[in-house]
Amino acid sequence: MAVGSFDGVHLGHREVIKGSDSVLTFDPHPTSIVAPRHTPRLLTSLQMKAELVRELDVSELIVVPFDAQFAARSAQQFIDDVLVEALSATHVSVGENFRFGNRAKGDPSMLAKDSRFSTRITPLLEVEGEIVSSSHIRGLVLAGEVSKASRFLGLPFQLRGKVVHGDERGRELGFPTANLIPGEAFVCPGHGVYACLADGRPAAVNIGVRPTFVTGRGELIEAYILDFDGDLYGHELRLDFLERLRGERRFESAEDLIEQMRRDVERTRELVAERSSSDRPSQ
Repeated sequence: MAVGSFDGVHLGHREVIKGSDSVLTFDPHPTSIVAPRHTPRLLTSLQMKAELVRELDVSELIVVPFDAQFAARSAQQFIDDVLVEALSATHVSVGENFRFGNRAKGDPSMLAKDSRFSTRITPLLEVEGEIVSSSHIRGLVLAGEVSKASRFLGLPFQLRGKVVHGDERGRELGFPTANLIPGEAFVCPGHGVYACLADGRPAAVNIGVRPTFVTGRGELIEAYILDFDGDLYGHELRLDFLERLRGERRFESAEDLIEQMRRDVERTRELVAERSSSDRPSQ
């Protein structure tokens, strides 16, 4: 049984989970209960986490509803009541920085001393000389470094949202977009233009406030899906971020913006083609 918050289910988490039959996680994120002011914006919803865990050949995902009452349990109570009595754990796998119990007084060494189950403690994983952690990946995504974040996640950073009505400005410019409003609880890439896959289709995606036009709207995600003509209003769209193309900037005219958008679209097409070529097995 692998135990942890596993936000993002990144490469380090996958090392902890490797070989486990079950994964035990918590919802909502424990920090939102024990230190609400420091609640992080999450990389994955519970649904996304479940889907990612399912892909790792795990038999079951056990979700503990984390509330103030659960947070008040001592570390020993967590071991006795949850791991042993409720779940009959015989093998427990955690990362070396895992903490549990009231005031986070429990650590991996405490688990290892318990003879009722065996404990595997997985060292923190390094990629490209940097520690892989959810907090580091959040920082990369916020900075727009989605390509590097993906190398730590093991998959492209993913964002989902329902398509809503916008100002139809993109349609007027010849680039109709599917518009999403970022969820406040989740990490959103920094303002700029990105090459993405939208439900598997190539898409040039702008995140920001559209400085060329005065709209009065807040932050918006606008996805121009290449070679697609259809109605997506109300549909939940999945965006996989491949690479940042440029930062958001103001253009002198709509014509200048259109010309840049054409370049963004062609670069997106090239990047997706390159990715498809590299993923294709050699003959």
